[in-house]
Amino acid sequence: MMSIYRFLKPSVLTAGAISLVGLLSANPADAFTLTVLHNNDGESVLLPSGDSGEIGGAARFTSLIKDLQTNATTDGVITLSSGDNFLAGTAFNASLQDGVFYDAIVLNEIGYDAIALGNHDFDFGPDILADFISSDQFTTPVPFLSSNLDFSNEPRLQDLVEQGRIASSVVVEKAGERIGVIGATTPLLASISSPRNVEIDSNIAGAVQAEIDALEAQGINKIILISHLQSVNEELALIPQLSGVDIVVAGGGSELLANETDPLLPDDVPAVSGESPVFGAYPLTANNADGEAVPVVTTSGEYRYVGQLEIEFDDEGKVTAFNGGPVRVFGEDGIGFDPTVQAEAVAPVEESIEELAENVLATSEVDLDGQRTAVRTQETNLGNLIADALLATGIDLADDFGITTPTVALQNGGGIRNSSIISAGDFTELDTFNILPFANFVSVVPEVTAENFKEILENAVSNVEGIDGRFAQISGFKFAYDPAGTAQVIDLETSEITTTGTRVTTVILDDGTVIVEDGQVVANAPAISIATIDFLARGGDQYPFDGAEFTNLGVSYQQALANYVTNVLDGRITEELYAADGNTRTFVGEIPADLIPTPGEPGTPGEPGTPGEPGDPSVSVPEPTSALAMLVFGALGAGSLWQRKRRA
Repeated sequence: MMSIYRFLKPSVLTAGAISLVGLLSANPADAFTLTVLHNNDGESVLLPSGDSGEIGGAARFTSLIKDLQTNATTDGVITLSSGDNFLAGTAFNASLQDGVFYDAIVLNEIGYDAIALGNHDFDFGPDILADFISSDQFTTPVPFLSSNLDFSNEPRLQDLVEQGRIASSVVVEKAGERIGVIGATTPLLASISSPRNVEIDSNIAGAVQAEIDALEAQGINKIILISHLQSVNEELALIPQLSGVDIVVAGGGSELLANETDPLLPDDVPAVSGESPVFGAYPLTANNADGEAVPVVTTSGEYRYVGQLEIEFDDEGKVTAFNGGPVRVFGEDGIGFDPTVQAEAVAPVEESIEELAENVLATSEVDLDGQRTAVRTQETNLGNLIADALLATGIDLADDFGITTPTVALQNGGGIRNSSIISAGDFTELDTFNILPFANFVSVVPEVTAENFKEILENAVSNVEGIDGRFAQISGFKFAYDPAGTAQVIDLETSEITTTGTRVTTVILDDGTVIVEDGQVVANAPAISIATIDFLARGGDQYPFDGAEFTNLGVSYQQALANYVTNVLDGRITEELYAADGNTRTFVGEIPADLIPTPGEPGTPGEPGTPGEPGDPSVSVPEPTSALAMLVFGALGAGSLWQRKRRA
């Protein structure tokens, strides 16, 4: 394969720096030049994309990075990942089904010197992460790094710490020079993933500086931070607090950094309108506490680009020049597939996905909207479908677990991951995995007070303008909110509400019971049992369930959706139930008068009537009275249909 080594461009050097191109031919004897090859957020996107599979993919990425490693003209080459090394979805599902971590095969073949721990690496919990790191697919062990995580209360991960497989930092030797590499993980970890008993130090600067100091005490004067803080802006803000850091490789934000002459992938080329996906120049810079310019790099993830930074150090470890850019992973550039990755990782995943795609679960009469910006900001018909599946699962299994039957359901928009519109027609098992890929299980939180329920909904709409993952897709009730109201604020460390939210104005259950009116919880409003996912029940996305006990029903949210469309909807996603246009559950402003539920006697779906007087101790939250409830009860008949096992 031809070399696709990219020469450096003096035009993008920082002020005061000199071109490495010139230095390489007349390099002082005491200078050391280093190529940093890096990526982040691979997230199990092992297969290429594009009309003819010409964009990205783990096999082509591996081939490219090996070529860059071989053809680098600097004294040394170091290869780094800054986190999110796997992600729930079809590829990781294949790993769990087959007992082989295909992502680990890719990471091993790339030959990383160090890998940062990202938030998605904890999505399946500490035990799966421990299995991944210690798997036989790593024929050459690589250290996984984070300086602000304490694994003492997770025995399996702590064992890996004691073996050196997990560490705060590592020393890598290249061309006789020792380079310190430090890891850091987002302090949001507990609220956006599933670290269980892993303790998170939110003082990132303190944790990283302690490692810098320890490395410098060993005489190491070249130090790289690989961090996964969710946005490169976090790293840019962190650097001024650090003394002794030389290079930062960021992860979690997936920003594309590039310069004007860097070739981009076709879908990243600025549109005719002039809009560009490029976040900024490669590299960005920030001054550390010593007043020295620190290059900051990242990639857009998903094995689409290899970041290539070249840097020169003087004999005291001071950075004297740097330059670089992203190298696109593009078949038309003559990049082939790495044979090991293609045969041992990509091909088995392709086979698994083909099987999922061939299993048609239902026919949809409508397009289903799962676009990221939609499910995180407004009600969508796909969101309704998912929330209904959670509620139906809770209704069916409540008696089996001896718990109160749930009346409502909540699904966070951040847990819906297909980020697309699924066209009307066949709805397959592959669709369910693309939509709901995480290791989230349907759970029921019983007897949530009306006051707490309002706080939960305030959280759901507290950052709707930020398009983060907490916006709720709902079932079993309707609610309205005012985005001009005060957003609820929850302290990240204590989980206490520090600012009371005033956005939620109205909440009405499907049986007509009013929970919130004019922004206030009505007197003696009943407690409510909620079907949701365990991630939210534990406080994920800052959902304030206040540590309430909950029951995990042992059904993943993906399986709940598959079961629902198959068994309850009888293979038909109808326009009557899931129209593509118009809201029926969540409203900005107020609930339209013609959509306000008519009160009915408890247990008599659809019949008008007068509910019990507030405060009457004999009155409990009734069984769901929506069309969904009738579907579920009608489908169940003689026994549960929810215990069907997933495809072998």
